[in-house]
Amino acid sequence: MLEQWLLFAHVIGATVLFGTGAGIAFFMMMAHRTRDPRLIAHVAATVVVADTVFTATAAILQPATGALLARSIGWELSEGWIALSLLLYVVSGLFWLPVVRIQIRLRDLARMAAASGSALPPAYFRLYRIWFACGFPAFSAVVGILWLMLMKPAIALF
Repeated sequence: MLEQWLLFAHVIGATVLFGTGAGIAFFMMMAHRTRDPRLIAHVAATVVVADTVFTATAAILQPATGALLARSIGWELSEGWIALSLLLYVVSGLFWLPVVRIQIRLRDLARMAAASGSALPPAYFRLYRIWFACGFPAFSAVVGILWLMLMKPAIALF
């Protein structure tokens, strides 16, 4: 019974990470396309909260539920597909952490532009391009992890 609850929690965590990431990317891109500092500031503020509440919580709980689930089933963390999943998880995190800081900075730059009634500064557009570029490896890593979790391919790493 514990194994089923761990599996449920792990799948919910994976769904939250994937869904929140995709949703955040979509809403940030749609707001960015308007070039409206007020709208961007509002959306970016919501995105920062969503990343804090949903993504960060799931990101912390996901490895814990995964390790407990693997232990419960009898899988070693050094098993190929699990080790590769963990590596991809680290890769995703290495791109996600800067993205969170960038989102906060994008929000702040948009707030300043909205308050002063001016256009978005060049720094906003530079940061947005970095944010956008970081999304591809982070999102690809999460897709790879989901594939590995579902397929559990025999991968000899060690």
